[in-house]
Amino acid sequence: MFIDPERLEVRLRQEFGGTSAESRVVVRQAIDLADSGQYESDTGTPLTTAFVLSELADAPDGTPADRWNWWIGSLEVAYGGYERFGIRQYQQ
Repeated sequence: MFIDPERLEVRLRQEFGGTSAESRVVVRQAIDLADSGQYESDTGTPLTTAFVLSELADAPDGTPADRWNWWIGSLEVAYGGYERFGIRQYQQ
């Protein structure tokens, strides 16, 4: 697996704030996205911890979930089929 869940969770909180619960939800969605193979199929780029963090850093602002949803929304517009990886609600 290219995504290290523990490392991603810690780095999300360090870089973007938010709660542990929120970061765990983002990590689960990132792993689901990586496991689906959809992103790599669409872009030719495998998902890694560093790559996810880099993409989320491009988001305008917000918590890890806000940034994740911004990125997933961008992918939905560009390729379609990413809405299912969005975060609708998380416990704070």
